[in-house]
Amino acid sequence: MSQFVDEVRIFVRGGDGGDGCLSFRREAHVPLGGPDGGDGGEGGGVMLIADESTSSLLGFRDYPHRIGDNAKNGGSKKLAAKDIEPLMVKVPVGTQVRNLEKEIVADLTSHGDSFLAAYGGQGGRGNARFLSNRLRAPAFCERGEKGQDTSYFLTLKLLADIALVGFPNAGKSTLISVVSSSKPKIANYPFTTLTPNLGVVKSKDGSTFVVADIPGLIEGAADGKGLGHQFLKHIERAKTLAILIDLSAGVYRESDTGESDSGDTDNNNESFVAKEYNILTKELQNYNPQLLQRPRLLIGTKKELSNESTINEFNNFCEKNDLRGIVISASTNANIAQCIEVMADIVKNTDTETRETESYVLHRPEPKGFLVTKNADGSYEVHGRKARQSVNVSDIANLDAVSFIQKKLEKIGVERALRKAGVVEGDTVMIGDFVFEYFS
Repeated sequence: MSQFVDEVRIFVRGGDGGDGCLSFRREAHVPLGGPDGGDGGEGGGVMLIADESTSSLLGFRDYPHRIGDNAKNGGSKKLAAKDIEPLMVKVPVGTQVRNLEKEIVADLTSHGDSFLAAYGGQGGRGNARFLSNRLRAPAFCERGEKGQDTSYFLTLKLLADIALVGFPNAGKSTLISVVSSSKPKIANYPFTTLTPNLGVVKSKDGSTFVVADIPGLIEGAADGKGLGHQFLKHIERAKTLAILIDLSAGVYRESDTGESDSGDTDNNNESFVAKEYNILTKELQNYNPQLLQRPRLLIGTKKELSNESTINEFNNFCEKNDLRGIVISASTNANIAQCIEVMADIVKNTDTETRETESYVLHRPEPKGFLVTKNADGSYEVHGRKARQSVNVSDIANLDAVSFIQKKLEKIGVERALRKAGVVEGDTVMIGDFVFEYFS
């Protein structure tokens, strides 16, 4: 079973806020003690945080739910409960967060970047908070608000300095295994690599860079063929591209018509190298045209199985198209040291702005105030967190609490807005979790 997961759906829920306390002072020689109920604590939210030690979204595959802790209730003697710290959920660097509408709401591309996925519920106020000149003995308190409950789609796009791009069996995994400490699965059949591999490469001057081994592409990958979209997304954030062409395949390859290709030209007068290169670059362009603006290195692989004609064809193609190219053999280590230095030089001289690595979190707070809408069944609904929260935290079984919330809703303009919307006595009104029958 693969240990690399790059797409998951997660379910998050913030912890509930604690209830406020309904209490009155009970002291000797104080027959009518005032209210002393304390506030409940704020529930713990759920925070996604980018962590460089986390390499995959594997932990969410079997356990997609993350729930913050509930807060405790307030106590007597105005004892307020503590707020709960958010639940810190680690995700790999390079994780994109999408909402249910598939809009990107956060892009966590640096270690320590964070996104509040679900807020914790506000703590309810104790009855001591409602003491006023008009209300000397408030016999009610607020309940804790429920924590936010929602879902997100997480997508991991690897961050690498160089992405190795090529057809299956082009030698990408073998190359990354000899230039770094990465040990990918290698076998002599197509699609051996089904998940990306990262390797850290050290150059002669001591500098390091990250190379990503992207699973082999096939023609039509940009249209989703052969899981193309799942593979191509990991190329988007690479600073540079290294396109690998298997030169041994140019010596003898079965064509679609059953004929063999030599290392020179095919029936369309297009060389083998040009044909391979054009197919790969076309797929990159079809997926994201900006990918072709990245610096490129062309690597001819399997030198030991090639011939002089095919190698000359490769070199001529690079010269003709003004491309940096090098012919290597990962099996015999031929030109591997030179390849590392060429890679290091390209990375060093590449503008870091060519890679979209700027982190961001899209904040879309609920608009202030509220909105009244009429549903198809003739009922009315009041939208807006302030109005919703005011009702959800109220103890509607307590007449004093109901009277208080009615005055509050009238004060913030809900009553007036309902009448303006056309509500009449007997109509159904929904605010938050509660359904009321309107009466004037």
